[in-house]
Amino acid sequence: MRAARLIRMALLLQSNPGLTAAALARELEVSERTVIRDVQALQEAGVPVRSERGRAGGYFLAPGYRTRLTTLHPSEAETLFLSGLPTALQDLGLSDAAHTARLKLTATLLPSVREAAESAARRFHLDAPAWFREPSTPALLPDLARAVWADRAVELAYERPGRDGSPPSTATRVVEPYGLVLKAGTWYVVARIPGARRDRDGGWRTYRVDRITALAPAPGAQEPFVRDAAFDLAAHWESRSASFARALLRTTVTVRLTGQGLRRLPAVVDAAAVEEALACASVPDAAGRVTLGLPAESEDVAFDQLARLGADAEVMAPLSLRARFRERAAALAVLYQDDPQEAGREETRDQR
Repeated sequence: MRAARLIRMALLLQSNPGLTAAALARELEVSERTVIRDVQALQEAGVPVRSERGRAGGYFLAPGYRTRLTTLHPSEAETLFLSGLPTALQDLGLSDAAHTARLKLTATLLPSVREAAESAARRFHLDAPAWFREPSTPALLPDLARAVWADRAVELAYERPGRDGSPPSTATRVVEPYGLVLKAGTWYVVARIPGARRDRDGGWRTYRVDRITALAPAPGAQEPFVRDAAFDLAAHWESRSASFARALLRTTVTVRLTGQGLRRLPAVVDAAAVEEALACASVPDAAGRVTLGLPAESEDVAFDQLARLGADAEVMAPLSLRARFRERAAALAVLYQDDPQEAGREETRDQR
C-alpha cells in the first residue's frame, strides 16, 4: 500500500512540480504528516526530493531528474486497455484516432505487458446501451464534441417535450459546452449559460444530445471561452444527475396497480419516478390494488410504459390518457374476438 503511494507521489511531483504538502495529502488521501514521512522515505531511497518555503514553495524533484517508474505493470496495462468505450469513441468520431493510439502504445510495451493488455481486450467488453433498444448516434454529436474539445461556445436549438399531451416546443440558447456524458446509451451535454454565474444553479444546464436539432458557432464568439478550472465533470454529473432525471418528469399520471403490477413497475418505469410514486402510494384496497401518482416525462411516454403492464395497471387520470388505453383495449378486443383457426376453416368452406 505504502509502496504504491510512494510511486504515485514521485509521479505527481514529476508531472506537477511545486505541489504543497496539503495538495499532496488531498491527491493521495492521507494526512500532511504522512506526506512528510513519505517524502523522507523517498529521499532515503535516493529520489532527490527537495522542499522550498514561501508563497511559491512546495516539493520539487531535482532539475533534470526523471523517475523510472513510468513502465507499465501488466495489471496496469490490462486496466488501461479496459478503459476504452468502442461505441462511444465511434459516436464521437474518434475510433480511428483511438485505434492508432493503441497501436502506438502497444508497440512501446514490453512483450509480457503487451500480452496482458491483449488478454484483457479479449476477455472484457463494455456494451453501454440498454437491451431491446437499437442505439443511434445523434447527428450533431461529432460537431458538439469538437466544440467541447476546443472550448467553443455554441448556439443550439433544443426540442422540449410537451406537457400533458401538448406538442413539443423548441428553444434556442447560447451555451458553453463543458463535457459530454454517455448514460445507458444516451448522450448528454453539460453546458453553462454565459453570464448566468449567479443564478441558483450557477448557470449549469444538461441537454439530451438527440434533442438538439440545430448547432452553430455562438454569434460573435471569436475566441474559446475560459473554462472554470474547478469544474469536475464526473463530480458534477454525480451531484446533478438525480435532479436532472427528476426534472424530465413533467407530468403526473394517477394509476391503480394490482400487486403484480406494483412488483413489475420498477422494470418499466424510471427509478426516480418509482421512488416518488411509492412515497405517496395509497394503502391497498379490498382487492389488493394500490393507487399512486406516477411522475412521467409525457403522456406518450407514460402510455408506452404502462401498456407493458397490461391489465395490472389502470390509468385513472388524466382522462385523455385513460381514453387512449380505452381505445387500445377496444381495438385489441376486436382483433382477438374470433378464433383464428375457426376463421380459417370458414374461409376454406367459403372458397369451396
